[in-house]
Amino acid sequence: MKPIPKLRWWIAGMLFLASILNYIDRQTLSILAPTIQAELKLTNEDYAVVVNLFLGAYLVATLLSGRIVDRLGVRLSLALFVGWWSVANILTGFARSFGSLGACRFLLGLGEAGNWTAAPKAVSEWFPARERGIAIGLYTLGATLGATIAPLLIVGIAARFGWQMAFVITGVAGLVWLVPWLWLYRRPAEHPRLAPEELALIRGGAAAAPDPGPPEPWRAVLRRREVWLLMLTRLLTDPVWYFYQFWFAKYLHDERGVGQLGLSVTFVIFLAADLGALGGGWFSGQLVKAGLPAPAARIRIMAAAACLMPFSALIPQMDGVNPVLALGMIVAFAHLTWLINLSSLVVDLVPARSLATCFGVIAAGSSLGGMAMNWAVGKLVTHASYGPAFWVMAGVHPLALFLIWRLRKAGAAG
Repeated sequence: MKPIPKLRWWIAGMLFLASILNYIDRQTLSILAPTIQAELKLTNEDYAVVVNLFLGAYLVATLLSGRIVDRLGVRLSLALFVGWWSVANILTGFARSFGSLGACRFLLGLGEAGNWTAAPKAVSEWFPARERGIAIGLYTLGATLGATIAPLLIVGIAARFGWQMAFVITGVAGLVWLVPWLWLYRRPAEHPRLAPEELALIRGGAAAAPDPGPPEPWRAVLRRREVWLLMLTRLLTDPVWYFYQFWFAKYLHDERGVGQLGLSVTFVIFLAADLGALGGGWFSGQLVKAGLPAPAARIRIMAAAACLMPFSALIPQMDGVNPVLALGMIVAFAHLTWLINLSSLVVDLVPARSLATCFGVIAAGSSLGGMAMNWAVGKLVTHASYGPAFWVMAGVHPLALFLIWRLRKAGAAG
């Protein structure tokens, strides 16, 4: 068969599209919540329970999906996850009660988490160390882009065809994605359309052996010191990203007087995050290309990003919305730069045969940190102000950097 030029980047493109679908399907309910609440006669408490059902399923699936990826492989497992969450999203369009809506969102959470354990394993199989950061940045960019376009897309579909069809159409898009994915993806050593020179490039960059063997048992995974340190790092730092997704617009409305229509200006925060997702991977890739060991390159860029995070403490002190947005963009850019290199560090340090399992355990720290942040910020806003939240966000990355340096000191980072 004729080789497909730069096949690894076509696969990265499929991961990018999967991440866009992941975030569109995730946000459909929140975008249409007022309409759905009115039609299904749901209280705000009912809606909160439905959201928590998604989050609870997502946390469980984060831990378990990695094991499925390591056992079934990337091709079949990601097809299973995307198919599962797409069907769950379609079924949501047929929900007619609190119970059926909650059940559908629970099923969605079980499927969606797997995207974020399968994708890094795909990167470990297909990309040399110097390109892993940019590849991870690309599929992460899909998430931020999905978050950006979801409101326009979902509102437009619902206005024309009704809210039920918004779930059905976006779910069907995921089922369509399965066709090129199943046709395209194989492990590099097994792919009939991979050029020999590209295979040599991948293997020359420390790609996995043709058969890495069965995954390590759970007890071996949980004994890995690097897994616990990286999980704690995500628990500390990922809440910053959740804050900007769920609370920053509300902060601008509550304390800066920005009206509902004016909140569209928050797209600049996601734009800065997009740049961080791509730039973070590119910067560390350049250091690797210059001869620095991959883990050391990731840590160096993470240290630079951590130095920018204290700008967060200045946000409550600013006069006017524009300076607040400018500082918010710096924080979002720095955090995504940090996150991309943290994800790349996992791929660098963890054995390929257990990568998805370890990644799931590490990502569980993100879910736990996000849930804790939502509770804490809710308390702060009710009884004090947003100010302390910005102060805390100014310090968590420098604190987490200490954990990363402990990895380096222990020799895990080379």
